[in-house]
Amino acid sequence: MKIIDLLKKDTLSVSFEVFPPKTDASFESVKTATEEIAKLKPTFMSVTYGAGGGTSQHTLDIAKNIKDKYGVPTLAHLTCVSSSRAFVEEKIKAIKEAGIDNIMALRGDIPADRINEDRSTWDYHHATDLIRDIKRIAPEITVGGACYPEIHPESKNQKDDILHLKEKIDCGCEFLTTQMFFDNNLLYNFLYKIREAGITAPVVAGIMPITNANQVERAIKLSGSLMPQRFRSIVDKFGGDPEAMKQAGIAYATDQIIDLFANGVTNVHIYSMNKPDVAETINRNLSAIIGK
Repeated sequence: MKIIDLLKKDTLSVSFEVFPPKTDASFESVKTATEEIAKLKPTFMSVTYGAGGGTSQHTLDIAKNIKDKYGVPTLAHLTCVSSSRAFVEEKIKAIKEAGIDNIMALRGDIPADRINEDRSTWDYHHATDLIRDIKRIAPEITVGGACYPEIHPESKNQKDDILHLKEKIDCGCEFLTTQMFFDNNLLYNFLYKIREAGITAPVVAGIMPITNANQVERAIKLSGSLMPQRFRSIVDKFGGDPEAMKQAGIAYATDQIIDLFANGVTNVHIYSMNKPDVAETINRNLSAIIGK
């Protein structure tokens, strides 16, 4: 099922992101965790992709299992930086052959061992290059892209960032999913600016439940996101008590989602970190709101 068709509905939707195992040995435990989340019947699930394609086969295996066993539409992530065009074309065709209708097209992080490499000969430099290839090889596949409510870490400013975002849409990107954020006002401001710039594609709000104080530093590093004082106070108060921090983090994420729904944002994507209990609690907290 094409995710773009689900996002265009007026109903409220909650989806979850999961990640594949880094090793073959952990495949079964990760598969079980993703299945538990799939049993919640989210609108869709996305499966991430390791840097440099290290977990690309596991990405496909997990996504296909979710789709085939539980009937949950899946979104397979695909990154392109430092990969050859032939390798990426092979992955696009494999995704298509697995019956997956949706790809999250990302540039991806540059592998640590290739940061100082001459990139002039690389086949891919931006997500737009990948989007063009997906639409050339498999035009029927729905393509999603990433966006940053604050600013992409490598952009000069937000205006420049939005111009590059418009390029993604013009190349064939059909919907956008935001990087995590912790202050909804940042998203509302971002939505106003991109609509003003002519970007009308659906935007899915990405929410990360911080259930462990150790996640805070990593979340800031990944997203460059501003941590509001209200959230910092929660971490300061409950960070030393794992169970209290988990409960407070879920409550904060739930509050964010309710506020988003109340203000016209209909699609929310939760970065679940492969934690079925967190996904289930948030789903239960929203059950009457989303009709589940």
